[in-house]
Amino acid sequence: MKRCVSTLIVVFAAACAGGDGGPYDLLVAGGTVLDGSGTPGVASDVGIRAGRIVAVAPGLDPASAVRVIDATGLTVAPGFIDLHAHLDPLLRLPDAESHVRQGVTTALGGPDGSAPWPLAAYLDSAETAGPGMNVAFLTGHNTIRQRVMGPADRAPTAAELEQMKGMVAQAMDEGAFGLSTGLRYLPGTFAETAEVIELARVAAVAGGIYTSHLRDEGMQLINGVAEAIEIGRAADIPVVLTHHKVIGKPMWGASERTLAMIDSARAAGIDVMADQYPYTASYTGIGVLVPAWAQAGGDSAFLRRVADAALRDSVIAGIVWNIENDRGGGDISRVQLARVDWDRTLEGRTLADWAAREGRPASPRTGAELVIEAIRRGGASGIYHVMDEGDVERIMRHPFTAIASDGRLVRPGDGHPHPRWYGTFPRVLGHYVRERGVLTLEDAVRKMTTLPADRLGLTDRGRIATGAWADLVVFDAAAVIDRATFDAPHAYPAGIPFVIMNGTVVVDDGEFTDARPGRVLRRAR
Repeated sequence: MKRCVSTLIVVFAAACAGGDGGPYDLLVAGGTVLDGSGTPGVASDVGIRAGRIVAVAPGLDPASAVRVIDATGLTVAPGFIDLHAHLDPLLRLPDAESHVRQGVTTALGGPDGSAPWPLAAYLDSAETAGPGMNVAFLTGHNTIRQRVMGPADRAPTAAELEQMKGMVAQAMDEGAFGLSTGLRYLPGTFAETAEVIELARVAAVAGGIYTSHLRDEGMQLINGVAEAIEIGRAADIPVVLTHHKVIGKPMWGASERTLAMIDSARAAGIDVMADQYPYTASYTGIGVLVPAWAQAGGDSAFLRRVADAALRDSVIAGIVWNIENDRGGGDISRVQLARVDWDRTLEGRTLADWAAREGRPASPRTGAELVIEAIRRGGASGIYHVMDEGDVERIMRHPFTAIASDGRLVRPGDGHPHPRWYGTFPRVLGHYVRERGVLTLEDAVRKMTTLPADRLGLTDRGRIATGAWADLVVFDAAAVIDRATFDAPHAYPAGIPFVIMNGTVVVDDGEFTDARPGRVLRRAR
């Protein structure tokens, strides 16, 4: 009698889970399934047919499957969704291997105010290339403003504002998931809050979201967070404080206030959340150390200013202030050069190393002179070691913080990138879950799957459920870890033997297949 009851329970469980008897194109069997909701994992099988999950239940028949992946001892999770990815190289690197090997199956491009334009033509090209992962895009305020107004440091005319609003509407019609801003960067830094609200309202009408690289993440961080929340309130649009962090030692610990601001805003009915990468260093162009006023009009105008002795002193003073209080971390050895096309020997070295090579003191003044020289030679990007671990962990724990890479697609040997380009998601699972216990495994997976999926309105991705697209990552919770470091960034992670996308295996027992079954996702109105 006990056997009969037991059998009935298994059959009932399979039926409730949407199980069927096959046939299956692929069966992932014997793993611990984390469905993305944050609830504890259960021992179960996942049956896949025609690119979708058709069964989630224990004891599915392996004989009914074309292929069986034995996931015994492994964790089966929804494919990770990266809310902040720099997909600029997608047409050149369509396989997206550096992302896919992390378990990422869907990525959102067009962050920080910079995005393809026009969007429709770009999405068509991406489809033709055959992406290695599912990709979606925002439209970018900086890109739109630059096309309408150039690098002008002024408010738009009424006609210019209407033109920009029309461009946002066009991008939304063409499938954009929302509007991004980079208010720390040119020319977005010249925009007043009212301008951004007007554009965000257009995106909101189309059902989009608003993601904000804050106007300031250092000394004026609180004001930057307040501005983003106000834009969300005034435009009635869901907000993501993108790559949320605290820059510069004078502000360390301020995440207590910014997270309280998120909580207060949510309590008031403003739909705001954050995303975050799990590192204590940021990455961006070397121009981030230069005051915005000095860059108005573009590089040629900047170089004219620094050629004027009086203006040069003011520019240097502004850069020195940023080195001492913001991205410089008070020490030019904290600024690590990453991409230097005009002198590849400097890649991976710091401003202090460069100063030593020139026989100059490692002072903020020297650092400012070298920043000007770097821009004169064509620019450079840098890694800025200016964040505190306490803020990283506090932000990570917040229930409305998603994990996102802020990484750019990359090939091994290409420059000296931030290790987040290779290691974001496995670093959270290995270092912050297993080694430090900052998050539970279930919550970490939620922050990589359903939380970003819900923000994007993706009801059939980011979860393991019947009817959902079969985007899955199979990893070893006892071994998954990032291997990319700040000194040696070109390294794929360990402990992720299988990645499945739209029902196709793209990482197969640790080997990248270059199958490219990804899809270009367009948001419907």
